[in-house]
Amino acid sequence: MSVKPPFTELDINTQDDGFYEGYSLPIALISKISMVLLVLWALIFPLNAGAMLSSVNTSLLLSFNTFYILAVGMFAFFLFAVAIIPSTGKRVLGVVGEKPEFSNFSWFSMMFGAGLGVGLMTFATAEPLGLWGSNPVILSSDIAPNSEEALQSAYRYTFAHYGFHAWAIYVVTGLSLAYYAYTRDMPLTIRSALTPLIGKLANGPVGHIIDVLGVVATILGVSVTIGFGVSQLVDGVFAITNASWLMTEKDGAQVASDAGLITALGMIMSLSILSAVSGVGRGVKWLSNINLVLSLILLMTFVIFGSFMFAMTTYATALVDYIINFFSISFGAFSPVNAGAFSASAPAAVQALGAEDMAAIYSGATNPWGSLAGFTDGLPEAAKSLPEAEIAAAYAAGTEGRLFAWQAAWTTFYWAWWIAFSPFVGLFLARISKGRSVREFVLGAVIAPALVCFAWMTILGGTAIDLSLNSEEAKAAIVGASNSAKLFVTLEQMLSGGVLQALIIMCVVLIMTFLVTSADSGILVMNTIMSGGAEETGVKHRIIWGVILTLVIGTLLLASDKGISALQNAMIIGALPFTIIMVGMVISLIKALYNDGRRDASGAPSSVAQPAE
Repeated sequence: MSVKPPFTELDINTQDDGFYEGYSLPIALISKISMVLLVLWALIFPLNAGAMLSSVNTSLLLSFNTFYILAVGMFAFFLFAVAIIPSTGKRVLGVVGEKPEFSNFSWFSMMFGAGLGVGLMTFATAEPLGLWGSNPVILSSDIAPNSEEALQSAYRYTFAHYGFHAWAIYVVTGLSLAYYAYTRDMPLTIRSALTPLIGKLANGPVGHIIDVLGVVATILGVSVTIGFGVSQLVDGVFAITNASWLMTEKDGAQVASDAGLITALGMIMSLSILSAVSGVGRGVKWLSNINLVLSLILLMTFVIFGSFMFAMTTYATALVDYIINFFSISFGAFSPVNAGAFSASAPAAVQALGAEDMAAIYSGATNPWGSLAGFTDGLPEAAKSLPEAEIAAAYAAGTEGRLFAWQAAWTTFYWAWWIAFSPFVGLFLARISKGRSVREFVLGAVIAPALVCFAWMTILGGTAIDLSLNSEEAKAAIVGASNSAKLFVTLEQMLSGGVLQALIIMCVVLIMTFLVTSADSGILVMNTIMSGGAEETGVKHRIIWGVILTLVIGTLLLASDKGISALQNAMIIGALPFTIIMVGMVISLIKALYNDGRRDASGAPSSVAQPAE
């Protein structure tokens, strides 16, 4: 039976003249109006905005935590299968024999900088240290937090959050977009990746909604990244200048002040807009190359002055442990435990306590940062006289709840962050990967950067942990620092004098270039989507979207008194509909690869416009 040619007649109407010349008016207007309304809401009603975003986020996590976990697990296994199968792995993203546009070094540096640069600077030390204090193994066993025994499980989940799963999210979107753009000559925009499923519907409102969701997810994903980055930038500048106005005290710790955050944000976004105006081949490319060189210098500093042997031993054992547990990490979703279910499974002596005491016990038993010792110390007075066995049984009754709360706060947050980032990174990866094979794309953009991330996390984070294990003073300083300050505090425990100051200055420059790279790449990608896939877009719209992005980040950072959490909540909410789109991308690509293989076998063309296949 013959296979019909694929649907390729994607027609995205753009304006012929006027202010929106070259842009799709519905996509541009809906995207702008949505973001302007979000900015006005957060600006005029900051307390309401912060509370509402938090409430909606909590409800979504309760209902969709399992969906997020299973979807991302599916993405990773799908990509490995596509790369391994000979008939799909050898396909070229473009005309057969076409050479890649960028060298391997520039390709990798742009991919690395856009994908995880800012995150690695902020969380290279914060992530392993945080997971050293709380992870599923600690929460479900008697392993003590911040101990040598907790090290292996800390890195298992560090590798999970920054490893193959994270890059698989990006590559699912990137591979889908590149496949249709360069093998079927379709527009480089989100709706193209769903044409095997929706066909001609992609030319109407359905297609517009898909692209708008891509723009919104990109804005929110980039906003969270910039939000974390500017906090760390302020910490770095404070470490150099000791300017008191940059910092303020919150919950007993020094954190970036509103004035410091807004000043840093304005500077970064101004540079980002200038870079975005210059385009991919100039500003983005050169900044990405600088990022990679400075990153290697920082890495070598930790190799020379840090705990390199400790880090390499940790790398080897953690990588094996991560691979062994890869399947359970991919598909092991936990469920919430409500107060009623907890009460029913608690010992009779606990059930006999009053409602207020029971609520306190439930809160402690399901706290993802709680250990048995901490739970026992925090018991209400009426429960402190209970036998140890009854207390341990009450703590055990909350295990599933602790694991769910941990997964929602850590793994699901990361999956939502990477998913929100995936329209931006995926389209950017597609833009720079023309001429590469499917196998090269998957291995180059999933395996290679993940292995580098692992080295980064073990060398920087392992040094922080090793210092903490060997010195109580260092442990108090590093563990007690805010996430954005942990890198600088670790450097202060390693070095002193002029070398320390030079390294901190270099880190500040590196954070700035990573931030500018992420923001300007996001601006370029948003304009590509709104222009119906055009790779060269109008300068004035890059500037406008740079300003809108700045306003979104600034107003959500200042929403209520929770700072970055408002951005996080908005991002997780915005990521959910795009997760559904990504599942559709996988199904579409399976269908496209299968039918294109059948066309190749029969000698039929695979790029003639006909009904969707």
